[in-house]
Amino acid sequence: MRRIFTNGFQRVVFAGAAAALTLLACSGDQGDPGAAGATGPAGATGPAGAAGTSGTGTPGTNGTNGTNGTNGTNGTSPDGGNAPVVKRRTLSFAPVNAPTSDADKRLVITSPSATVGGEKVALTYNTELRSGQTLGASVFGRIVDQTGAAVKNTDGSEFISPSNDFSSILTVGSKMFEITHFETTPAAMYLSELTSDATGKLTATSTKPIDMSAWKGLWTPCAGSVSPWNTHLGSEEYPSDARIYETAATLADVGGGNMIRYFGLDPATATVAQAKAVYNPYNYGYLNEVSVDAAGAPTFKKHYAAGRRALELAYVMPDRKTVYLTDDGTNDGFYMFVAKTAGDLSEGRLYAARWFQTSAPGKAGAAADIYWIELGGNATDAAVKALLDANTKFSSIFETETPAADGTCPSAATGFKSIVADVSYAVKTECLKLKTGQELAASRLESRRYAAYLGATTEFRKNEGITFNPDTNRLYVSFSEVNNGALDAHPTRDLGGPNHMKLAENPCGAVYEYALSPDTSVGSDYVIHSTQALIEGIWLANPASANPYPANSPYAGTNVCSVAGIANPDNISFIPGYDTLLIGEDSGAEHQNDALWAYNVVTRELTRILTTPYGSEVTGTYFYPNVNGHAYIKVQVQHPYGESDQTKLTTPADAQSYTGYIGPLPAMD
Repeated sequence: MRRIFTNGFQRVVFAGAAAALTLLACSGDQGDPGAAGATGPAGATGPAGAAGTSGTGTPGTNGTNGTNGTNGTNGTSPDGGNAPVVKRRTLSFAPVNAPTSDADKRLVITSPSATVGGEKVALTYNTELRSGQTLGASVFGRIVDQTGAAVKNTDGSEFISPSNDFSSILTVGSKMFEITHFETTPAAMYLSELTSDATGKLTATSTKPIDMSAWKGLWTPCAGSVSPWNTHLGSEEYPSDARIYETAATLADVGGGNMIRYFGLDPATATVAQAKAVYNPYNYGYLNEVSVDAAGAPTFKKHYAAGRRALELAYVMPDRKTVYLTDDGTNDGFYMFVAKTAGDLSEGRLYAARWFQTSAPGKAGAAADIYWIELGGNATDAAVKALLDANTKFSSIFETETPAADGTCPSAATGFKSIVADVSYAVKTECLKLKTGQELAASRLESRRYAAYLGATTEFRKNEGITFNPDTNRLYVSFSEVNNGALDAHPTRDLGGPNHMKLAENPCGAVYEYALSPDTSVGSDYVIHSTQALIEGIWLANPASANPYPANSPYAGTNVCSVAGIANPDNISFIPGYDTLLIGEDSGAEHQNDALWAYNVVTRELTRILTTPYGSEVTGTYFYPNVNGHAYIKVQVQHPYGESDQTKLTTPADAQSYTGYIGPLPAMD
């Protein structure tokens, strides 16, 4: 938040001297005034006047009706934004209990009903596709290489990913398509065609992988969103460190890992030279976009202009220009991209957030003001792609030196700056100095390092989902965990950094609410200027209120966080007009069985509406208010038995992921 402080001064003026009296001399003294005369008697009352005669005028005619007044303008949101006046509608769900039996812990269980505007609607979880399912000539979730051939596991079997994450529904002309990306390395995107019957039930009729070979494949896509112009927006999470890559002596230092399988190499036998010939970390970590034409042909592209990071999610605001981007990891940033042209993400300006905490350090329910620092000026996809084609290296962008024991830079006087950021899957202190003319490369290829270099906050911890409430002009962002660099005065500098964020530890996570308003300096009506915690999980081992489940509880020993609250919020979505925030969990030990919640942001009522099998993650949570006359809550169930409780898997088919939805509901737009 741009804050201007002004000192006021009160100007007080006093009379400096009394006015002088001047006496003029006369020939004699003036005599005293005479006494006042007596009051004279009152005069006599005059006679009354004669009465007047009555008038005989005719009555006047009725006036004509006045014209109707004009409608008033929409009210503004309290923060001066442009939220419309919205008629509130009601929505509630029949709650689902946290599972306690082994049988229920193996199922996808959803709320049996919802009440929408007073009308009760039956609900179920509908599975469209499961990983490994054959549909036509394709196997859903099969990972393919740059030639389209199946990637093989070490035992020679085909690599089928159980890690489907975001799945978009796109209506194009008279057809309906779904794009699903799989969170593995190498990754895949599948384009499926859908049909719906009279009840709104969706059925996948075909599926096929999308070719991304022209972009050197896809690296670990996580969450996603649908753009206002009806395209699939994806991500690339946890790119490897270009600094270590440059001097790599081992495959581990190259950082490509299984990604080199996309290029036909075997990580067990490939040399460092072979791996570096096909893999460069600067090719990954970007916002990507897929459009589909009426014939069902997809077009894939990466938007380098929006910068590179462990991108969890990009979310476009209603102006079709302002984009918020979350960065998932330990000491990471929070970003805003403002496109030059509405509906075109190939060019624009990039900003990183600076957190100014306004609440007491180390307390729950933190609040802060937000200021935005611009990174590197306007950029285009083409200009950044030219840097990649020129084989730009980390050493082309920054000079480096070893930090002192206290984290300071020995050559600070000559321009070296100490930064703390999450790089190469580990947080560490670095001393960097930007080389002349490398602002573009630093801002787009090393967005996280450059944000820290310019003083932005890189202490955010596992920022995940983003969603927008148009009714109140608020943005919601999930913090899957609140710990590490986000804490107040962390004892380890490599996690604490400059200590911009001073939050209270909570491994159960939180969802924060951000207020939006116009900002002429940025050129957007949707700029975040402040934030505060909206809802937090209940940490049972919190030192301030330790209250673990007793030994005889069915939840004892398997839940770090109370089952009455959220744990590790990840993908979130808002239902406009109904005050309802959907919160999906990515929880390991915090909740044994992950859940999807409905949270009323006005009444603060939290309702569990779905639970998933052992070791699953709730992914791709997204609300579609009207698709051919029906509403859908999209929910994927990722990697059952894969994140925990692997020993409980008895039937291999149970480990297949689910792509599906809760519903159908009546149209709710």
